[in-house]
Amino acid sequence: MPSTTSVPAVEVRDLVMHYGRGDGQVRAVDGLSLQVAPGTVTAILGPNGAGKTTTIETCEGFRRPQSGQVRVLGLDPVGDAEELRPRVGVMLQSGGAWLGVRAGEMLRHMASLYAHPMPVEPLVERLGMTSFARTTYRRLSGGQKQRLSLAMAIVGRPELVFLDEPTAGLDPQSRRATWDLVDELRRHGVTTVLTTHYMDEAQQLSDFVHIIDAGRVIASGTPTELVADGAQNTIRLRTRAGLDTDSLAKELPAGATVAEPEPGHYVLTTGVDPAVLHRLTGWCAAHDVLVDSVLVEHQTLEDRFLELTGRELR
Repeated sequence: MPSTTSVPAVEVRDLVMHYGRGDGQVRAVDGLSLQVAPGTVTAILGPNGAGKTTTIETCEGFRRPQSGQVRVLGLDPVGDAEELRPRVGVMLQSGGAWLGVRAGEMLRHMASLYAHPMPVEPLVERLGMTSFARTTYRRLSGGQKQRLSLAMAIVGRPELVFLDEPTAGLDPQSRRATWDLVDELRRHGVTTVLTTHYMDEAQQLSDFVHIIDAGRVIASGTPTELVADGAQNTIRLRTRAGLDTDSLAKELPAGATVAEPEPGHYVLTTGVDPAVLHRLTGWCAAHDVLVDSVLVEHQTLEDRFLELTGRELR
Protein backbone atom coordinates (compact mmCIF):
# COMPACT_ATOMS: atom_id res chain seq x y z
CA MET A 1 0.00 0.00 0.00
CA PRO A 2 1.23 3.57 -0.69
CA SER A 3 2.87 5.36 2.19
CA THR A 4 0.67 7.66 4.25
CA THR A 5 3.52 9.72 5.68
CA SER A 6 3.18 13.50 5.42
CA VAL A 7 6.86 13.94 4.52
CA PRO A 8 7.29 14.39 0.75
CA ALA A 9 9.31 11.68 -0.95
CA VAL A 10 11.13 14.47 -2.80
CA GLU A 11 11.09 18.15 -1.93
CA VAL A 12 12.94 20.85 -3.89
CA ARG A 13 12.86 24.44 -2.64
CA ASP A 14 14.19 27.42 -4.60
CA LEU A 15 16.88 25.35 -6.32
CA VAL A 16 19.42 27.32 -8.35
CA MET A 17 22.06 25.66 -10.54
CA HIS A 18 24.25 27.46 -13.03
CA TYR A 19 27.11 26.67 -15.39
CA GLY A 20 30.00 28.78 -16.63
CA ARG A 21 31.41 32.00 -15.25
CA GLY A 22 31.08 35.70 -15.75
CA ASP A 23 29.13 36.86 -18.79
CA GLY A 24 28.97 33.28 -20.07
CA GLN A 25 27.16 31.98 -16.99
CA VAL A 26 23.91 30.13 -17.71
CA ARG A 27 21.25 29.33 -15.13
CA ALA A 28 20.11 25.80 -15.84
CA VAL A 29 17.77 25.85 -12.83
CA ASP A 30 16.32 29.17 -11.69
CA GLY A 31 14.62 29.05 -8.30
CA LEU A 32 12.77 25.80 -8.96
CA SER A 33 10.43 24.30 -6.36
CA LEU A 34 8.42 21.07 -6.49
CA GLN A 35 7.27 18.15 -4.38
CA VAL A 36 6.71 14.45 -5.00
CA ALA A 37 4.14 12.70 -2.82
CA PRO A 38 5.00 9.26 -1.41
CA GLY A 39 3.65 6.24 -3.26
CA THR A 40 2.94 8.13 -6.49
CA VAL A 41 4.27 8.13 -10.02
CA THR A 42 5.32 11.71 -10.73
CA ALA A 43 6.50 12.79 -14.17
CA ILE A 44 9.01 15.62 -14.63
CA LEU A 45 8.55 16.93 -18.17
CA GLY A 46 10.31 19.62 -20.15
CA PRO A 47 11.90 20.38 -23.50
CA ASN A 48 15.62 19.89 -24.03
CA GLY A 49 17.58 22.42 -22.01
CA ALA A 50 14.70 23.14 -19.64
CA GLY A 51 16.67 22.11 -16.53
CA LYS A 52 14.95 18.83 -15.72
CA THR A 53 18.09 16.66 -16.01
CA THR A 54 20.08 18.97 -13.74
CA THR A 55 17.20 18.98 -11.25
CA ILE A 56 16.92 15.18 -11.24
CA GLU A 57 20.69 14.70 -10.93
CA THR A 58 20.67 17.03 -7.93
CA CYS A 59 17.89 14.99 -6.33
CA GLU A 60 19.90 11.83 -7.00
CA GLY A 61 22.89 13.32 -5.18
CA PHE A 62 25.15 13.60 -8.24
CA ARG A 63 25.21 17.41 -7.95
CA ARG A 64 25.28 19.65 -4.89
CA PRO A 65 22.72 22.51 -4.86
CA GLN A 66 24.37 25.87 -5.45
CA SER A 67 21.40 27.55 -3.79
CA GLY A 68 18.16 26.29 -2.32
CA GLN A 69 17.39 22.99 -0.65
CA VAL A 70 16.74 19.42 -1.82
CA ARG A 71 15.42 16.65 0.40
CA VAL A 72 14.88 13.03 -0.61
CA LEU A 73 12.95 10.83 1.85
CA GLY A 74 13.53 13.68 4.29
CA LEU A 75 17.34 13.49 3.89
CA ASP A 76 20.09 15.45 2.14
CA PRO A 77 20.94 13.46 -1.03
CA VAL A 78 24.61 14.51 -0.77
CA GLY A 79 25.27 14.62 2.96
CA ASP A 80 23.15 11.55 3.68
CA ALA A 81 24.08 9.61 0.57
CA GLU A 82 25.22 6.52 2.47
CA GLU A 83 21.89 6.27 4.31
CA LEU A 84 19.88 6.90 1.14
CA ARG A 85 21.77 4.55 -1.16
CA PRO A 86 19.93 1.33 -0.16
CA ARG A 87 16.55 3.12 -0.22
CA VAL A 88 16.74 4.80 -3.62
CA GLY A 89 17.04 3.27 -7.08
CA VAL A 90 18.46 5.26 -9.98
CA MET A 91 18.13 4.43 -13.67
CA LEU A 92 20.96 6.11 -15.55
CA GLN A 93 20.92 6.96 -19.26
CA SER A 94 24.63 6.11 -19.30
CA GLY A 95 23.76 2.61 -18.12
CA GLY A 96 26.03 2.37 -15.09
CA ALA A 97 27.39 -1.08 -16.09
CA TRP A 98 30.96 -2.14 -16.90
CA LEU A 99 31.58 -2.61 -20.62
CA GLY A 100 32.97 -6.14 -20.36
CA VAL A 101 30.47 -7.61 -17.89
CA ARG A 102 27.59 -9.80 -19.00
CA ALA A 103 24.13 -8.40 -18.45
CA GLY A 104 23.01 -11.15 -16.07
CA GLU A 105 26.24 -10.95 -14.08
CA MET A 106 25.86 -7.20 -13.67
CA LEU A 107 22.33 -7.58 -12.38
CA ARG A 108 23.35 -10.33 -9.93
CA HIS A 109 26.18 -8.11 -8.69
CA MET A 110 23.74 -5.25 -8.07
CA ALA A 111 21.40 -7.60 -6.23
CA SER A 112 24.25 -8.74 -3.98
CA LEU A 113 24.68 -5.18 -2.69
CA TYR A 114 21.25 -5.17 -1.02
CA ALA A 115 19.95 -6.95 2.05
CA HIS A 116 16.64 -8.05 0.53
CA PRO A 117 16.85 -7.86 -3.27
CA MET A 118 14.29 -9.10 -5.76
CA PRO A 119 14.93 -12.61 -7.11
CA VAL A 120 17.09 -12.03 -10.18
CA GLU A 121 15.86 -14.74 -12.53
CA PRO A 122 12.16 -13.78 -12.39
CA LEU A 123 13.15 -10.15 -12.99
CA VAL A 124 15.28 -11.17 -15.98
CA GLU A 125 12.32 -13.05 -17.42
CA ARG A 126 9.87 -10.27 -16.61
CA LEU A 127 11.89 -7.70 -18.56
CA GLY A 128 12.64 -10.01 -21.48
CA MET A 129 16.36 -10.17 -20.71
CA THR A 130 16.82 -13.94 -21.00
CA SER A 131 18.04 -13.82 -24.60
CA PHE A 132 20.88 -11.42 -23.79
CA ALA A 133 21.67 -12.24 -20.15
CA ARG A 134 25.02 -13.76 -21.22
CA THR A 135 25.89 -10.93 -23.63
CA THR A 136 28.52 -8.37 -22.57
CA TYR A 137 27.29 -4.86 -21.98
CA ARG A 138 29.30 -3.36 -24.84
CA ARG A 139 27.45 -5.63 -27.31
CA LEU A 140 23.95 -4.82 -26.10
CA SER A 141 21.57 -2.80 -28.23
CA GLY A 142 20.22 0.49 -26.93
CA GLY A 143 16.92 -1.11 -25.92
CA GLN A 144 18.68 -3.98 -24.16
CA LYS A 145 20.81 -1.52 -22.20
CA GLN A 146 17.63 0.28 -21.18
CA ARG A 147 16.08 -2.90 -19.82
CA LEU A 148 19.24 -3.78 -17.87
CA SER A 149 19.43 -0.26 -16.45
CA LEU A 150 15.80 -0.48 -15.33
CA ALA A 151 16.40 -3.86 -13.69
CA MET A 152 19.46 -2.50 -11.88
CA ALA A 153 17.41 0.42 -10.55
CA ILE A 154 14.69 -1.72 -8.98
CA VAL A 155 16.42 -5.00 -8.02
CA GLY A 156 17.21 -3.67 -4.52
CA ARG A 157 13.50 -3.06 -3.69
CA PRO A 158 13.89 0.73 -3.33
CA GLU A 159 11.37 2.98 -1.59
CA LEU A 160 11.95 5.59 -4.29
CA VAL A 161 13.15 5.11 -7.85
CA PHE A 162 14.26 7.67 -10.44
CA LEU A 163 13.58 6.48 -13.99
CA ASP A 164 15.25 8.53 -16.73
CA GLU A 165 13.60 7.91 -20.11
CA PRO A 166 12.84 4.28 -19.17
CA THR A 167 11.30 3.31 -22.53
CA ALA A 168 13.60 5.17 -24.92
CA GLY A 169 14.55 2.83 -27.75
CA LEU A 170 12.23 0.03 -26.64
CA ASP A 171 9.91 -1.91 -28.95
CA PRO A 172 6.15 -1.72 -28.23
CA GLN A 173 6.10 -5.00 -26.28
CA SER A 174 9.00 -3.97 -24.02
CA ARG A 175 7.51 -0.53 -23.57
CA ARG A 176 4.20 -2.02 -22.42
CA ALA A 177 6.03 -4.39 -20.05
CA THR A 178 7.82 -1.38 -18.54
CA TRP A 179 4.51 0.41 -18.04
CA ASP A 180 3.11 -2.66 -16.28
CA LEU A 181 6.17 -2.78 -14.03
CA VAL A 182 5.81 0.90 -13.06
CA ASP A 183 2.15 0.23 -12.20
CA GLU A 184 3.21 -2.72 -10.07
CA LEU A 185 5.79 -0.62 -8.22
CA ARG A 186 3.07 1.91 -7.41
CA ARG A 187 0.77 -0.82 -6.09
CA HIS A 188 3.57 -1.86 -3.73
CA GLY A 189 3.94 1.71 -2.42
CA VAL A 190 7.14 2.58 -4.30
CA THR A 191 7.48 6.24 -5.28
CA THR A 192 8.56 6.72 -8.90
CA VAL A 193 9.97 9.92 -10.39
CA LEU A 194 9.82 9.62 -14.15
CA THR A 195 11.33 11.70 -16.93
CA THR A 196 10.15 11.04 -20.45
CA HIS A 197 9.69 12.70 -23.82
CA TYR A 198 6.69 10.48 -24.54
CA MET A 199 3.65 12.49 -23.50
CA ASP A 200 1.32 9.51 -23.88
CA GLU A 201 3.54 7.64 -21.42
CA ALA A 202 3.34 10.46 -18.87
CA GLN A 203 -0.42 10.72 -19.33
CA GLN A 204 -0.88 6.96 -18.96
CA LEU A 205 1.40 6.36 -15.97
CA SER A 206 1.52 9.52 -13.88
CA ASP A 207 -0.49 10.49 -10.84
CA PHE A 208 1.06 13.95 -10.98
CA VAL A 209 3.05 15.99 -13.49
CA HIS A 210 5.48 18.90 -13.17
CA ILE A 211 6.31 20.73 -16.41
CA ILE A 212 9.65 22.56 -16.35
CA ASP A 213 10.88 25.24 -18.74
CA ALA A 214 13.70 27.77 -18.47
CA GLY A 215 14.71 26.32 -15.12
CA ARG A 216 11.33 26.79 -13.44
CA VAL A 217 8.16 24.79 -12.87
CA ILE A 218 5.59 26.39 -15.15
CA ALA A 219 2.68 24.00 -14.50
CA SER A 220 1.81 21.24 -12.06
CA GLY A 221 -1.17 18.97 -11.60
CA THR A 222 -2.65 15.63 -12.46
CA PRO A 223 -2.73 14.85 -16.19
CA THR A 224 -6.48 15.45 -16.14
CA GLU A 225 -6.11 18.82 -14.42
CA LEU A 226 -3.39 19.99 -16.81
CA VAL A 227 -5.42 19.04 -19.86
CA ALA A 228 -8.54 20.70 -18.44
CA ASP A 229 -6.62 23.92 -17.75
CA GLY A 230 -5.48 24.16 -21.36
CA ALA A 231 -7.14 25.05 -24.62
CA GLN A 232 -10.72 24.08 -25.24
CA ASN A 233 -11.63 20.88 -27.00
CA THR A 234 -12.45 20.61 -30.68
CA ILE A 235 -15.48 19.37 -32.59
CA ARG A 236 -14.98 18.49 -36.25
CA LEU A 237 -18.19 18.62 -38.27
CA ARG A 238 -18.75 17.45 -41.85
CA THR A 239 -21.83 18.59 -43.74
CA ARG A 240 -22.69 20.85 -46.68
CA ALA A 241 -20.49 23.82 -47.47
CA GLY A 242 -21.33 27.44 -46.76
CA LEU A 243 -22.98 27.28 -43.34
CA ASP A 244 -23.51 30.53 -41.45
CA THR A 245 -20.58 30.08 -39.07
CA ASP A 246 -21.33 33.30 -37.15
CA SER A 247 -24.85 32.09 -36.41
CA LEU A 248 -23.57 28.69 -35.28
CA ALA A 249 -20.93 30.27 -33.03
CA LYS A 250 -23.62 32.37 -31.31
CA GLU A 251 -25.51 29.18 -30.49
CA LEU A 252 -22.47 27.81 -28.63
CA PRO A 253 -21.05 28.98 -25.27
CA ALA A 254 -19.29 32.34 -25.08
CA GLY A 255 -15.81 32.27 -26.60
CA ALA A 256 -16.56 29.44 -29.02
CA THR A 257 -15.24 29.77 -32.56
CA VAL A 258 -16.37 28.12 -35.79
CA ALA A 259 -14.20 27.95 -38.91
CA GLU A 260 -14.56 26.29 -42.32
CA PRO A 261 -10.96 25.50 -43.39
CA GLU A 262 -12.24 23.39 -46.31
CA PRO A 263 -15.67 23.41 -47.97
CA GLY A 264 -18.01 21.31 -45.84
CA HIS A 265 -15.41 20.74 -43.10
CA TYR A 266 -15.97 22.77 -39.93
CA VAL A 267 -13.82 23.12 -36.82
CA LEU A 268 -15.60 24.21 -33.64
CA THR A 269 -13.41 25.17 -30.70
CA THR A 270 -15.30 25.13 -27.40
CA GLY A 271 -15.69 23.24 -24.18
CA VAL A 272 -17.39 19.97 -25.03
CA ASP A 273 -20.12 18.38 -22.95
CA PRO A 274 -23.54 16.83 -23.67
CA ALA A 275 -25.28 20.23 -23.48
CA VAL A 276 -22.96 21.68 -26.16
CA LEU A 277 -23.60 18.73 -28.47
CA HIS A 278 -27.34 19.16 -27.89
CA ARG A 279 -27.12 22.83 -28.87
CA LEU A 280 -25.12 21.94 -31.96
CA THR A 281 -27.56 19.32 -33.18
CA GLY A 282 -30.48 21.64 -32.33
CA TRP A 283 -28.99 24.39 -34.48
CA CYS A 284 -28.46 21.93 -37.34
CA ALA A 285 -32.09 20.74 -37.10
CA ALA A 286 -33.40 24.31 -37.03
CA HIS A 287 -31.38 25.20 -40.16
CA ASP A 288 -32.18 21.97 -42.06
CA VAL A 289 -28.52 20.84 -41.95
CA LEU A 290 -27.92 17.11 -42.40
CA VAL A 291 -24.68 16.16 -40.63
CA ASP A 292 -22.43 13.59 -42.26
CA SER A 293 -20.15 13.15 -39.24
CA VAL A 294 -19.27 14.69 -35.87
CA LEU A 295 -15.90 14.01 -34.22
CA VAL A 296 -15.00 15.23 -30.74
CA GLU A 297 -11.26 15.65 -30.18
CA HIS A 298 -10.10 16.01 -26.60
CA GLN A 299 -6.90 17.82 -25.78
CA THR A 300 -4.00 15.59 -24.76
CA LEU A 301 -1.14 16.19 -22.36
CA GLU A 302 1.08 16.67 -25.42
CA ASP A 303 -1.20 19.47 -26.65
CA ARG A 304 -0.97 21.18 -23.27
CA PHE A 305 2.79 20.67 -23.10
CA LEU A 306 3.25 22.36 -26.48
CA GLU A 307 0.95 25.22 -25.47
CA LEU A 308 3.08 25.89 -22.40
CA THR A 309 6.56 25.37 -23.83
CA GLY A 310 6.10 26.31 -27.49
CA ARG A 311 6.49 24.36 -30.70
CA GLU A 312 9.90 25.59 -31.78
CA LEU A 313 12.87 23.22 -31.76
CA ARG A 314 15.33 23.66 -28.89
